[in-house]
Amino acid sequence: MFSKILVALDQGDTCAPLFKEAVTLAQATDAALMLLSVIAPEGQESLTIPASSGLVYYPLSTSETIWEVYQKHFREYEAQSLERLRNFCEEATSLGLRAEFTQSFGSPERVICDLAGTWEADLIMVGSHQRTGLSEWVMGSVSSYVMHHAPCSVLVFNAPTSPQETVETAELATVEG
Repeated sequence: MFSKILVALDQGDTCAPLFKEAVTLAQATDAALMLLSVIAPEGQESLTIPASSGLVYYPLSTSETIWEVYQKHFREYEAQSLERLRNFCEEATSLGLRAEFTQSFGSPERVICDLAGTWEADLIMVGSHQRTGLSEWVMGSVSSYVMHHAPCSVLVFNAPTSPQETVETAELATVEG
């Protein structure tokens, strides 16, 4: 059914449950996994200077110090994301799965669709933050964009609200054509 599954992982509440579902599906279909993390310059996971740093109150003449704090924050964020990917990849390979990972910088929805095309994925698994209405319009929806622009099938995973919930909380969108 699926031979290559691209799993888009963020730092949200769907990350670990989405990975577990991807492993289950990959085991059932003998598919390879590509684990992807995208560092976005904007959005919910944007890399802004922490308000607790106190630097937001300094005049603009100290922008070099602010830039240094930002760079340090970025490097830590990038390293944590890579470590999470590495751990997930090791877990998948320890279960006998073919798995690899990559991290990119850019617009998550575009990076996901581009990688799915170049890697020739059969399925994209992506988490949903379940935004609706005004919050979706203002912040956007990565999963919605991916469903409408992906070169393959897309499984949108909603984080379980209770331990008993499983993959039934997911929606499957198939690309026609």
